[in-house]
Amino acid sequence: MLQDIPFPIRTECPPGACVCERDALLNNPDGDARILRLTRDEEKKLLARIESIDNYADLLRIQDKLHAQLGVTLSIAPSLREVKSARGVNVQVADLPGMCRKTRQAIPSAVRRCLDQHPDIVMAILNANDLLGDS
Repeated sequence: MLQDIPFPIRTECPPGACVCERDALLNNPDGDARILRLTRDEEKKLLARIESIDNYADLLRIQDKLHAQLGVTLSIAPSLREVKSARGVNVQVADLPGMCRKTRQAIPSAVRRCLDQHPDIVMAILNANDLLGDS
């Protein structure tokens, strides 16, 4: 099955270090192997791109591209409790077979660093979820 994939794929994680189920995904003919396109070098580029986002429209565009190109579902929403800073925004990546554990943690961290640098994006997220009303 590995020979049938027409693009470079992420190398294996050390045994016992990850729960990505990469081999199971490679052996499943019906599996969505798009996430395996995210090599370590590509992951570094992605994280740098996420951290450089400077407006809400770009954040939404990256969110859509992640889903379209890699099958990654990134959800960004205000927490149910009071939002006093970027840390009050829930950023989560849905479980996806083939996604490295470190990647699953790195993407939300990059989004949070972006939100820390751009409080206007946090306000746009709050406004998009109607937490500010039209104030």
